[in-house]
Amino acid sequence: MDHVHALAAPFSLDWFGRWFVHIFQFEVSRYAVAAFGVFALVNVLLAGVLAERKIRTDSPTRDQILREIAASVRTCAVFAAIALLTIAGTEAGVLKSYDDPAARGWPWFWGSIVVLIVLHDAFFYWTHRLMHHPRLFRRFHRLHHKSFNPSPFTAYSFNAPEAAVHGVFVTLSLLFIPVSQPAIFIFLAHMILRNVIGHSGYELFPARRDGRPVFDWMTSVTHHDLHHAQAGWNYGLYFTWWDRLMKTEHPLYHEKFAQAVRRPLDGSAGRAIGLRRELSQAAAKG
Repeated sequence: MDHVHALAAPFSLDWFGRWFVHIFQFEVSRYAVAAFGVFALVNVLLAGVLAERKIRTDSPTRDQILREIAASVRTCAVFAAIALLTIAGTEAGVLKSYDDPAARGWPWFWGSIVVLIVLHDAFFYWTHRLMHHPRLFRRFHRLHHKSFNPSPFTAYSFNAPEAAVHGVFVTLSLLFIPVSQPAIFIFLAHMILRNVIGHSGYELFPARRDGRPVFDWMTSVTHHDLHHAQAGWNYGLYFTWWDRLMKTEHPLYHEKFAQAVRRPLDGSAGRAIGLRRELSQAAAKG
């Protein structure tokens, strides 16, 4: 009984209020540093240098960016509320989070980050694809797709229900996987950085001489930009695995990537993509 009272004592309304403010400030800061940082660097300072890698000719409007920032602040509030529940679950011994990064050995410290990234990509693919269902799209995902031409600020521009879906991933993972808090911090930093870069509108990933991505197993900026241009394709966040396995990768992806990096596809690559496009069209007709 004393143990229960000891746990319950910190979880007062005052405790939740104070910690919500701290976590909300952290979430807003994390978003602001990533979104404003990438925007300032890529879309402003290096815009001239990267002009040939700009995916679209037009740019997001001021009104769109303001709408995205406002929605993102709300997303940060949703994330902060879920983080509070995660802290409470950890303190209650329900969730497997711990402080010392070396407690389970350094191999697991780095391994746990990789595990989270791989699991998050799968979680994102399937929840993202589900939110495109006609019965769910308007309530969950429509706001994000109002940004037809995305900007770095689009990264957190979600309806509140979608923000909740994204926010529970770490909490659900900690039910089964022990992860240190520093590892979670690194995972979250990777997540927001990849998310912001993926909406930047400039193809920042390197290309091979044949016009294909050097890291073809990773989603490029073009990969996700195509999703905003033509919803129904390219649901993956970090990797192209699930889109290729489930045949949801845009059939023109490699051509669009080659255009973005100003390198024409060579003959063998072009033929392979042409064949894949024909197979996709045949499957759609069938």
